[in-house]
Amino acid sequence: MPSPDPTPVSESRIARWDLEADVAIVGYGCAGACAAIEAADAGAAVLVLERAGGGGGTSASSGGLIYLGGGTPLQTACGFEDDPEQMYGYLMAACGPAPDPALVRPFCEHSVEHYGWLEAQGLKFKPSFFAGGHEPPGDDSLTFSGSENVHPFRELARPAPRGHCASVVGPKGGVLMRTLLGAAERRGVQLQSGARTDRLVRAADGRVVGVVARLDGDDVCVRARRGVVLSAGGFIWNDAMLARYAPRLLRTEFKIGTENDDGSGIRMGAAAGAATLRMEAGDITLPIFPPLSLKQGLYVNRAGQRFLNEDAYMGRAGEFALLYQDGQVWMIVDDACFERPEHVPVEIAAVGETVAELERELGFATDSLQATVAFYNRHAARGEDPLFHKQPDHLRPLDRPPFAALDLRPEHLPYAIFTLGGLHIDADGAVLTPAGERVPGLYAAGRTTSGIAKQGYSSGISLGDGSFFGRRAGRAAARLST
Repeated sequence: MPSPDPTPVSESRIARWDLEADVAIVGYGCAGACAAIEAADAGAAVLVLERAGGGGGTSASSGGLIYLGGGTPLQTACGFEDDPEQMYGYLMAACGPAPDPALVRPFCEHSVEHYGWLEAQGLKFKPSFFAGGHEPPGDDSLTFSGSENVHPFRELARPAPRGHCASVVGPKGGVLMRTLLGAAERRGVQLQSGARTDRLVRAADGRVVGVVARLDGDDVCVRARRGVVLSAGGFIWNDAMLARYAPRLLRTEFKIGTENDDGSGIRMGAAAGAATLRMEAGDITLPIFPPLSLKQGLYVNRAGQRFLNEDAYMGRAGEFALLYQDGQVWMIVDDACFERPEHVPVEIAAVGETVAELERELGFATDSLQATVAFYNRHAARGEDPLFHKQPDHLRPLDRPPFAALDLRPEHLPYAIFTLGGLHIDADGAVLTPAGERVPGLYAAGRTTSGIAKQGYSSGISLGDGSFFGRRAGRAAARLST
């Protein structure tokens, strides 16, 4: 089905306004809820238009990690030292190419305040650290959620865990959204569910003054007296947009998001004159951990060569595999470290009693894989990894047969993906034109925007920058700024 026409409607064509508010928010996930809370606290009457039957969106089904740092009380209570400069150094190195310092700087400098704001809404954190290197399955609230403590980032900025989450066993996204939606409801935020919004309304001077939504088969005109906030998610469920902007993301079917992540907010903003950024970018996670024992193995490409330290964050591994190795990757393991991944099925591409036999089974060039494993083993025996500097905890020679190659090609293993490209915003969530000027009356946050991560990703950044810039967008829209 083709996407609805996003061309803005002229205010002069609106015969009457069916609904009115000071601030109209399109989409009610984490970013939209935070925008609603702050706009209401600024004295605005807020109306949220949500296509689904209620709030939550992709945020509700997420793992619930929120990227925060700079020395939060939770970090301190768990014995970790952090400050805004170290956080900034990591994000500027990891979230590229060319992250936007105009977004990264305030995100880091005000992260501790943002942590306190989330607590004030009712989100509860437990001063307990999970060392497993992935989303805490228990009620721990702090973990390493990116590549902060591995090469090359540990040499660029002091490592600190910045994945914060609600203290609850199991997935935390639902708890986060119930907390935020409850806080918005207590402030009198109005929700119109079942409303598909695809067009903005623009005044003669170019200012965005409302939206047109489809409700029960009819067009409903909604006036926004102060501003409109777009927080309608990304476009991972729009194959036509993926084919146009990010075709490599079509190589896997494990899409993170809801069917409403079809790019409607991005198309609306672009049709109103907004710039889009990094539309090709996406989080590409290779979700083979846990078990952590697999980090003792080796990532290799079609040439039988390593291309990344195996203790890198799963999102970095997925990016390197799909974007830089064309998905032609395998993990070499021996009997001592082999375990099946807990969350995804994996095929065994080849097995051999020797590396030479494994090499032949894979169809690699003679001596290619043998040379890679021999070089690695020689240095691992001394606790060294001169090529990729893997942490000593995961370094040991692969010398216990049989040997196996796990098939990590996207046709055989489900990489988890979502889009990172979207509307260009400033630090107040104001939507910008290609010339860098604000589109009057229009704001955005969350995956509808190109936020902190321009390609490189760490778990929790979507909820982190979505909630942070959602708050700023809500405040700015309520001010009736230009």
